[in-house]
Amino acid sequence: MNYGADQTRGVVVSSGARALPLRAAADAGLLDGIEGLRPDALRADTLDPILTAGRTAWTELHERLDAVLGQGAQEHLLVDQRDLALRLPFAVADYVDFYSSIHHATNLGRLLRPGTEPLLPNWRNLPVSYHGRAGTIVVSGTPVRRPCGLVAGSNGEPEYRPTARLDIELEVGVVVGGSTALGEPVSIDHVDQHLFGLVLLNDWSARDIQAYEYQPLGPHLGKSFATSISAWVTPLDTLRAFLVAGPPQDPQPSAHLRTNQAWGLDLDLRVLVESRSMRDRSIPPMQISATNFAGQYWTVAQQLAHLTANGASLRAGDLYGSGTVSGPDRGSEGSFIELSWGGERPLELPDGTTRTFLEDGDCVILEGSAGGDIMLGPVVGEILPARS
Repeated sequence: MNYGADQTRGVVVSSGARALPLRAAADAGLLDGIEGLRPDALRADTLDPILTAGRTAWTELHERLDAVLGQGAQEHLLVDQRDLALRLPFAVADYVDFYSSIHHATNLGRLLRPGTEPLLPNWRNLPVSYHGRAGTIVVSGTPVRRPCGLVAGSNGEPEYRPTARLDIELEVGVVVGGSTALGEPVSIDHVDQHLFGLVLLNDWSARDIQAYEYQPLGPHLGKSFATSISAWVTPLDTLRAFLVAGPPQDPQPSAHLRTNQAWGLDLDLRVLVESRSMRDRSIPPMQISATNFAGQYWTVAQQLAHLTANGASLRAGDLYGSGTVSGPDRGSEGSFIELSWGGERPLELPDGTTRTFLEDGDCVILEGSAGGDIMLGPVVGEILPARS
C-alpha cells in the first residue's frame, strides 16, 4: 500500500495496478469514525491534513484501508493507475539530508582526502547532515536542468559555468508527521509517533560546484538546484515486517541515540540509467547499482532523534534524507562519483557510450522494494541542458 496525490482525485492509495481515491472511499462511508482524523482530511488534495493527525489515526487508517482493499467488494471505486496525474504528495515543510552510509562516507573520504583517514573524527559519533532547500524538492518525472555555478578553473581562479560533474545520490527519504514544540527534543523511543512513511529520494549533486564551495562550510548550490522524490509514500505500517537490527556501532553512541528497538530497514534499492540514444533505439535502462538499506550505519530513528536533540521543532511535512546508500562491494555504490571512482573508471552503457558523470538527455531511475513484492514508488528524472 502506498499513498499518492492525483491532480483531480486528491489522495489515492495504490492497490496493484489500480488505486483507491480516499475521497471516494470516504463518500461511500468506508472510512468513518477514525479517531483523530477529520472527515475533510480524507477529501483533501494532498496528504497534508493526514500527516497532522498522528500515529493512532495513521495506523487505524492503514488497517481500515487494508480491510477495504482486501474485501474486493469496492472494485467500482478503483481507478487505473495509468489514468492518474500524480503530483508532489505533500507540501514539504523543511528538508534535511544526512550522510549516514559508512561505505559512502569512506569512499568519498578516500576520493577527496587521499592518503588521510577517510572518516573524519566525529563521523562515528553523530549522524552528520546539512539543511537543504524544501522549495526545490520535485516529484518523480520532473526534468532536472543542469545547474551552473562557480567551479575551480584550470588557473585556480573560479569560473561560472555549467557543472561538468552532475551526479545522483540514491537515498531513502523519511516523511514526518505530527508536530513538536520548539525546545522539546523527541526521544529516540518515541520517534515512531512522527515517522509516517518513506519515499525514494535522489539528491542531485553538482560535484565540481560542491567541491569549490564546501570549504569551509557545507553543501549549498551544488545541492540545492533539485531533489527528486517518488510520487508515492510508503507508510511505515506497510514496512514494519522489514525492520531489522542496525549494524554494530563503535564507539557506543551518545545516550540520546541509543535504543533497544530495531530500526534498520531491509529494503532492496537499485539505480538504472538510460541515455538518449538508448531511448531512441529502444534499449531498456541499464542497472548500474544495487544495494540494501539495512546496512546504513545511522538508522532513521537515530537521525530523527539527533535532528531534534537541540530542541529543533518538527512540522508535519518535514522530510529528511538518509544520505547516499552505498554498499561495500563494487556495483553497490549509490553515486556516480563512487561508481566511476571520481571519473577514473567509466561505466560502459549498452549503446556503446561511457559515463563518468551524467550527460544531457540521460534519464536516471531509482527503484526500491521490500520482500520482493512491496514496491516503493520509483524516482525518475531526465537531465536537460543548462540554460544559456
